[in-house]
Amino acid sequence: MKRILFVCTGNTCRSPMAETILRELARRRNRELEVRSAGVSTVDGLPVSVNAQKVLRRRIGVMAAGTSTALDGGSVGWADLILTMTTDHKRHLLQRFPQAVDKTYTLKEFVDRDEAVLEDIAELETLYTEYQMKQALGQQLTPEERSRLLELERRIPGFDIADPFGGPISSYEQSAAEIEAALQKLLDRLDNL
Repeated sequence: MKRILFVCTGNTCRSPMAETILRELARRRNRELEVRSAGVSTVDGLPVSVNAQKVLRRRIGVMAAGTSTALDGGSVGWADLILTMTTDHKRHLLQRFPQAVDKTYTLKEFVDRDEAVLEDIAELETLYTEYQMKQALGQQLTPEERSRLLELERRIPGFDIADPFGGPISSYEQSAAEIEAALQKLLDRLDNL
């Protein structure tokens, strides 16, 4: 059985919505999955946002169970696949848990598999790593490296799902719709693995 971990910032909006929606979509397809969620910048025990709960109840007729969970090594080790809501979440997770590099993606990156884009992402991640190493050593990127980094950043499509936290219910609806569309693609992809 596949174990999937969704990650966002506070684990009160996007990742619990993704967790709840995927559980329900998988149940409807008779697909067995274990699903959890966590936040890169949270504490354990915060309630799921009221607006996230309203949107879940309207969209799929189910509310999120549980409370926020801080991302830790146990969750990362448990997961077969880690799907973040933004590129920054992915970067943050991989800085803390570099051993998870082969199983960590943004949700949109994982479901929209364009090989040329994936090659660009890999090159960009290598440049970011080199940049961080050079910064630690008091060095700078060469003009060619900086130019290539900026070119890749412009060329790679956005893989982030906007954070609705604190916004109107329409922001939560938009995030949930985006998440659900990606999760439908995820289930199709998992059915073909």
